[in-house]
Amino acid sequence: MPAPTSNGDGAYRAPMFPMRTVVLGAFVPTFVFGVGLGAMLPIIAPSAVARGADLATAGVVAALMPIGQILADIPAGALATRIGDRRAMIIAGLVAAFAFAGAALSPGLVTLGIAVLAVGAASAVYNLARHSYLTEITPPLQRARVLSTLGGIHRIAQFVGPFAGALVIHGGQVHHAYLLGAGTAVAATITIAVTRDKPGTRGPDAVASAAGPAPGLAEMLRTHRSMLTSLGLAVVLVGCVRGARQTVIPLWGEHLGLDPAVISLIFGLAGGIDMLLFYPAGKVMDRMGRLWIGVPSMLVMGAAMVALPFTGSATGLAVTAGLLGLGNGMSSGILMTLGSDVAPGVGRARFLGMWRVLQDSGMALGPLIVSGGAALGSLAAGIWVTGALGPCASAALARWVPRWTVHANRTTRRRAGIGDR
Repeated sequence: MPAPTSNGDGAYRAPMFPMRTVVLGAFVPTFVFGVGLGAMLPIIAPSAVARGADLATAGVVAALMPIGQILADIPAGALATRIGDRRAMIIAGLVAAFAFAGAALSPGLVTLGIAVLAVGAASAVYNLARHSYLTEITPPLQRARVLSTLGGIHRIAQFVGPFAGALVIHGGQVHHAYLLGAGTAVAATITIAVTRDKPGTRGPDAVASAAGPAPGLAEMLRTHRSMLTSLGLAVVLVGCVRGARQTVIPLWGEHLGLDPAVISLIFGLAGGIDMLLFYPAGKVMDRMGRLWIGVPSMLVMGAAMVALPFTGSATGLAVTAGLLGLGNGMSSGILMTLGSDVAPGVGRARFLGMWRVLQDSGMALGPLIVSGGAALGSLAAGIWVTGALGPCASAALARWVPRWTVHANRTTRRRAGIGDR
């Protein structure tokens, strides 16, 4: 594999997906690990009910996974900064394997909740370290394609996971799906452990990351406060819209009185459309700029959200769900790419930990807004509020992305002296 070389205009020429570093070092373990998570997600609530929880308590137990992710985001950045990205991914995989096994063997509700929380925390460490690792080894003008492909692989794994879980549960017991998760976590960890970087494959960010000791969290917050309170707001808004997408389809389908099988089919249709667009989205971001994807994707998702409460049949729900899948697929990798664009070379992992707190908080806030509307007596109002956040997210991206990254569009790239590829 040839080492990357500069082409004189600031870009690096390198294979798009090097087998050792990107495919085996990130893509394969991401898919394997994601299948286990996808197998686990649908069975958390039923497992809690089987251990004596009512439906409300079961929902709280299921929510412990994203809570674990948010709580672990900043510690994940500190861990990856201290021991390195690859070692952090290995530790996260091992912790996840034990947590999956703990969920399978948990005798009661408390132990199940602890195991689910631990899986969420381990996935936060893994995701953060993987993001930082790919940022370091990927040439900047290939970054969006690599990270959007990573996002697409994660989506495919989450799509396959529930089917794999159903397969191992069929004719057996529910805890077999947790054991599948433990097996996939071990397999992902082994893949990472046996994969070694080939000398000369590190990109320009690797030099900066070795330039000195990483600043502490307080110093990082002071240094990047202005950016985190501007572009960071856009990240939260995008996360809200994307997080609500997974909630509004089943809730509105239930409101319409549709059969659960029909709702599942419509949800799967949206997921299928979502998975088709990750690489084209990344290519547009690399060639045209981040705004060419970020702005229209949020407008499409916002419009679909606003239209959803006007649907009164399975056909109407399927059309709007397809539009949501289209918008979400267009935005594949956008938040990871923006985070990589603005992350400093020194202390990158710690910065990305703060970035992922914003991203994950938005993802958690979106469903809460929808649920809040339902609790107040108007599910449609909750959906409309999240729909209105779509144009707000587009406006925030259009306002702040050009200021903070030379990858925003062709104009800022030319001003920075970086040619198109």
